[in-house]
Amino acid sequence: MKLGLLTVAFAELELESIAAWSKENGFNALEIAMWPKEKATRKYAGVTHIDMATLTKESAKETKDMLKHYDIDVSALAYYPNILDPDVEVSRATTNHLKKVIEAASILEVNTVTTFIGKNKNINIEENIKLFKLVWPSIVKYAKDHNVNIAIENCPMIFSNDEWPGGNNLASSPAIWSIMFDIINEDNFGLNLDPSHLVLQMIDLERAIKDFGSKILHVHAKDLMIDRDGLYKHGVFSLGMGWQVPKIPGLGDVDWKKFFSSLYGVGYDGYVIVEHEDKNFESSLDLIKNGFLIARDTLKGYIH
Repeated sequence: MKLGLLTVAFAELELESIAAWSKENGFNALEIAMWPKEKATRKYAGVTHIDMATLTKESAKETKDMLKHYDIDVSALAYYPNILDPDVEVSRATTNHLKKVIEAASILEVNTVTTFIGKNKNINIEENIKLFKLVWPSIVKYAKDHNVNIAIENCPMIFSNDEWPGGNNLASSPAIWSIMFDIINEDNFGLNLDPSHLVLQMIDLERAIKDFGSKILHVHAKDLMIDRDGLYKHGVFSLGMGWQVPKIPGLGDVDWKKFFSSLYGVGYDGYVIVEHEDKNFESSLDLIKNGFLIARDTLKGYIH
């Protein structure tokens, strides 16, 4: 395995600065943010560290040479929108940009794109699965034609009022993963597994890894603390609003020993990418860096 970080937290830094700091501080890979250059619609989105509008074969070579200079791998290109948004224009725009990110991955010789399935929050699961069946097979085929894997993060995306009532990402549970992989049974279509979202949903992390080990293409390292007072006040039907608290790895409720034991047990030997969404470590660049260093020190004993 190799330890890396998702560049979104370093929104104000250029990619080379991130690569240099990462190498100096024990990270060997980057998951590079690839949103369109426009105002973000939500926190931890809208970050662009490689601009699709100016990407050419020449600029791609410059980027690859720069990363090689720092001995930094690219685990994936990251773009997490709502492909199944009920607004048809939004859905069309996000799908088109995702395809551009797939093209960029091919040009940059990166073999994975990380993203969400998306969801229409206003209709039920069965209707969303029908949407998935209409929209996603052609996207996965497009990626396959470009020799790119699609790794879907399992975040339910239901942490704010604008994501209520159904959330903005269908791929949140093992039952749905099974349906997804029955519909699209392709080697280049799998999971970007984030353990924090399983803690939120009280899903057995070790069992999920055992059952879906062959579909884990990429891994996020993010922790989560259940705020028991918030849970008491809001209850589980609030689906995390008021009681789920994202944390730096080591400061939440994920059992990292069991997590890595399970990953090794299914033969996972890919990238483990720290996703930084801890509010206690985001108000300054120094705090952001400190958060990543705490994560590194928590995880490095498991990664060789």
